[in-house]
Amino acid sequence: MKTSQLLIPTLRDDPGEAETVSHRLMVRAGLIRKVAAGIYTYLPLGLRVIRKIEQIIREEMNRAGAQELLMPIASPAELWKETARWDYYGKELFRFKDRHERDFCLGPTHEEIITDLFRREVRSYRQLPLNFYQIQTKFRDEIRPRFGLMRGREFIMKDAYSFDIDEAGAKISYQNMYDAYTRIFTRCGLTFRAVEADTGLIGGDVSHEFMVLAETGEATVAYSTEGSYAANLERAEACPPTAIDASALLPLTPVKTPQRQTVEEVTAFLQITPRQLVKTLLYRAGAESVAVLIRGDHEVNEVKLARLLKVTDVVLADPETVQRLTGCPLGFAGPIGLQQVRILADWAVQGMKNVVIGANKADTHYQNANLDRDFTVEQFADLRNVQAGDPSPRDPGVLTLAKGIEVGQVFLLGTKYSQKMNATILDEQGKERIAIMGCYGIGVGRTAAAAIEQHHDDKGIIWPFPIAPFHLHLLTVSQSEKTTETAARLYSELATAGFDVLWDDRPDRAGVKFNDADLIGIPFQIIIGDKGLADGIVEIKIRKGGNKSRIAPDDLVAHVRKLFLKTDPSGA
Repeated sequence: MKTSQLLIPTLRDDPGEAETVSHRLMVRAGLIRKVAAGIYTYLPLGLRVIRKIEQIIREEMNRAGAQELLMPIASPAELWKETARWDYYGKELFRFKDRHERDFCLGPTHEEIITDLFRREVRSYRQLPLNFYQIQTKFRDEIRPRFGLMRGREFIMKDAYSFDIDEAGAKISYQNMYDAYTRIFTRCGLTFRAVEADTGLIGGDVSHEFMVLAETGEATVAYSTEGSYAANLERAEACPPTAIDASALLPLTPVKTPQRQTVEEVTAFLQITPRQLVKTLLYRAGAESVAVLIRGDHEVNEVKLARLLKVTDVVLADPETVQRLTGCPLGFAGPIGLQQVRILADWAVQGMKNVVIGANKADTHYQNANLDRDFTVEQFADLRNVQAGDPSPRDPGVLTLAKGIEVGQVFLLGTKYSQKMNATILDEQGKERIAIMGCYGIGVGRTAAAAIEQHHDDKGIIWPFPIAPFHLHLLTVSQSEKTTETAARLYSELATAGFDVLWDDRPDRAGVKFNDADLIGIPFQIIIGDKGLADGIVEIKIRKGGNKSRIAPDDLVAHVRKLFLKTDPSGA
């Protein structure tokens, strides 16, 4: 392909709305253009990257025995109502009516449609196991789309769904997909980690996220320094305290804390550490209000709290609700005398003595408050975010935190959808059995963006070889007849040999071409100019690191073959 025939609208300056490296470089390198918030057009270079990622996914999904199909983007409300997700999914579900006033939605995921297909077409255990996948556009009406392709409203996703006769078979299918994902992201040239994850709106009991490790990642990953344990922050388990404070109980004492509302303000005023204070946070959980007690230096994990309460999400109470429930403004709530709400507490609170708490009175706290003597807790649970240095919950060592970008997730769904939709099969005895399901997703555009977050420098993108839009970037740095003829010959020879080549044949200055080449990030640059040809050479520059070598034009194809064998981790 020649640059003069391809739309590559590179930009010199960063776009104002870009917050992440990948968003900035994808716009500057002419890969994407914004249409509306969270909705993008893939330009030719960007689409080439997407198609290469899709090809890797297809090869590995087919290798794993999955069958590709294509389901509709529009889903009838009736199917979503069978699983109760029409209302449960919330405002992210993009709903609309057709001309006959029938309700539909744009599919954010396809559990309902695939389960409906299965129950109509599959009857016997002899047809199992089955795994169907598609690569298709999805739509989720994100409240705050941001970071380019990282969190869009419209996006390309590979989703797959497995069906088995029993739990043992479902676990095999799950592991099969886990292994396929490991191969996919390895072939894409990514450094990643599979971590335990919350199942969220998809549901099920077991889930792993595949996280690309990058400082700009939205998610936080916790992993053991000495073992294999790894989980995202939503799921990472905090251990109950192993030691109980043996201090003698001191008298409960009210103390004035004028206009001191935050943990930092109160602890500084009382000259204590945050570990000696217990926060009381009020939440709305559906129609219920609950109070959560948590140590002053810890943060409530709202996903864990919602899971404990069996609700979709929880929301911090607004100031008016706090005033109504406690009789005081924000910053002074405490468990003593608190009524109309259930009191829950994180495990860490269980071992604390003589703590500072709010007094449910403006500008007042209690010192030396103690569990059971002064207040009670209905239930203790793991309700906090883990911290670096916490003990690992399942193996030796302590937890370390790192930033990550979720590019894929696998779920062991069980019978969450098949039970509600009566997706049954006949077993060996001719009895009906509910199918056991799994669900497996990969964000295709997000994978491309994550690759940039991991592979870039101050000049631009450095594409991993397998997913680069082109593998070779041919740059002519003069317009002389000899340079043009040599470039045309080498371009033809490389293309005939099966190499993916972009030839920058524009009549622009060498500096413009070099800057664009580094910005676009194709792995190898072949530089052809009058000076080099006078010495009988062309130059090859490796984008990663910038190393250069000088090669005779007639030896170029053979040299490129050797470079490819060293570079392509897939062996393709």
